[in-house]
Amino acid sequence: MSEKKQKVKRNYFRYILKRGNKIVYFGVANNLKRRVSEHKREGLKFTSMSKNGPAVSKQSAFNWERASIKKYKKSHSGKSPEYNK
Repeated sequence: MSEKKQKVKRNYFRYILKRGNKIVYFGVANNLKRRVSEHKREGLKFTSMSKNGPAVSKQSAFNWERASIKKYKKSHSGKSPEYNK
């Protein structure tokens, strides 16, 4: 008998919100258009959103988010981006 490998769903996107040149948020979502609308309704102030690479697995996306925040904090005196609390 052969075992079938389960395919990993790659339906999560990594994104960065900026205000000018300043990063204000690292995030992940499976629907970017909806998530940007939610951020606007929540009152987040940003001027651009950039998708970071292709769709990836949920776990990979959340690992990227944690690592990105950690790297940001190292170069910003321990402070997180404005909206990543």
